[in-house]
Amino acid sequence: MAVLAVWFLRHPQLPAQRKAFWTSLALLVPLGFALDLLFGNAFFTFPNHYAVLGIEIPAVNGDIPIEEFIFYITGFFVVLLLYIWCGEYWVGLYNHPDYKDAANNIPKLLSFHRGSVIVGLVLLILAVVYKKFLSADPEGFPWYFTYLLVGSVVPSVGFFASTRDIINWRAFSLTFFFLLLVSLIWEATLAAPYGWWSYKADAMMGLFIGGWFGLPLEAVLVWLTVTITTVVIFEVVKLWQASGKSLWKAMTG
Repeated sequence: MAVLAVWFLRHPQLPAQRKAFWTSLALLVPLGFALDLLFGNAFFTFPNHYAVLGIEIPAVNGDIPIEEFIFYITGFFVVLLLYIWCGEYWVGLYNHPDYKDAANNIPKLLSFHRGSVIVGLVLLILAVVYKKFLSADPEGFPWYFTYLLVGSVVPSVGFFASTRDIINWRAFSLTFFFLLLVSLIWEATLAAPYGWWSYKADAMMGLFIGGWFGLPLEAVLVWLTVTITTVVIFEVVKLWQASGKSLWKAMTG
């Protein structure tokens, strides 16, 4: 994050991207905070008290280590910085050349995408069926997976139709790959074995990965949903700002 931030903040040709960057963070970070404040104690446990500073933030059903909130702030920073760096440098040839022209050709940014709803419902049904009939721990409900679906499907339902031709999918793929690689290194070899955090089985769908210290599948899927949500929101903000319209006018036409 530090290396990419220096590159990004000093780049002389990315003022529009910087403006969209900060706006997107202001929208995304509260999603991570809401997860911890409202559902952190329902989804996670933090058994190793020696691995944290000891500063606790009050949340529903108990306190949450402050590291969790720093994690979400820096996590969204990294996702955005990686996507921007990939799009502006590594695979820059696949960026959309003119956002102003693209924004003028989109009647309204907010539009219903039925496919996202169908995919979300099918995935939720599959998760519930697996939890109740195929998993070794059928008690409870796959609430964490449900939260991840809502966090990614809702932005997709409203904005995928207007952003799918704008998103640099090569940059998206590289961003997701890097995040998944790093997250598996720290979760499977550090966080899970040393008890930095763990997952409550009754809130998971029940599909655990034995070779990765029993990580639930949600621990892998979270980076796919985070990347999708972050990129969609970032591209919507860029289109809105490039249009020169008010937020209401850009969204509704």
